[in-house]
Parts: sequence; C-alpha cells; structure tokens
Amino acid sequence: MSSMRLDRWLWSSRQFKTRSLATDACKRNWVKVNDGPAKPSKPIRIGDVLNIQKGPLLKTVKVVELLDKRVSAVVAAKSFIDMTPEQEHELAKEKSKRINLGRSLPTAKGRPSKKQRRDLEEFLLKQQD
Repeated sequence: MSSMRLDRWLWSSRQFKTRSLATDACKRNWVKVNDGPAKPSKPIRIGDVLNIQKGPLLKTVKVVELLDKRVSAVVAAKSFIDMTPEQEHELAKEKSKRINLGRSLPTAKGRPSKKQRRDLEEFLLKQQD
C-alpha cells in the first residue's frame, strides 16, 4: 500500500476516536498535510508531515507507517513520529487550565440572602476605608 485516505489513517493511528471525528476535523481545516489544506479523501504517503489541531494543542506528526485497520495503541504509536515541540504541550496545558478555571467558579443562585447582603455591605465599607 503506497497511500491511503487521510481520515482513515487519522482514525487507525488513534489520532481521533472515530472516523467521523477525523473527517469533521479535516473538513474544518484542523488537519493540514505538508502545510497545505487537506480534505478527508486526500491520499497520504509515508514521510508526510501532518499538523493536527486538537483543542488548544497543535500536534505535528510525521507518517512512518500506513495502517490497514485500527490497531492497539502500542502498535499505533509506532506508525508516526510526534514532532510537536515541548513548548506547545506546555502552552496547551496552560490554556486548558484557564478554560477549566472558569468552569469551576461557583455560580450565583438568585438574590443574596439578608445575611449575605449584610456581609457584602460590610466588606464593601471596609474596602472604602
């Protein structure tokens, strides 16, 4: 096999959980082959460099092996070389922390109670002094 569909390789190498997710990523231009836009049906070959945008992480991989079907994670890891810089991983971790921080903040549940209002007024008066 000298080439195979991009979406099929992304799925079989476990870059995406399902083939339809891989297809959607290609259609949304989250996947680029050799720095060019890629459709799901684009044939890829050994040696091609893929840029895959997954959330805050821009992953760069080089195709080493073409896989016929979905294989175990250990075998799939041997089908590509991860060329993503370490800085990119750290940057993605920071971005995801910021995103998750906003989700963990408590949300207000209606009007403050009489006690909460008095505490707030007391706090604001102390801030003014």
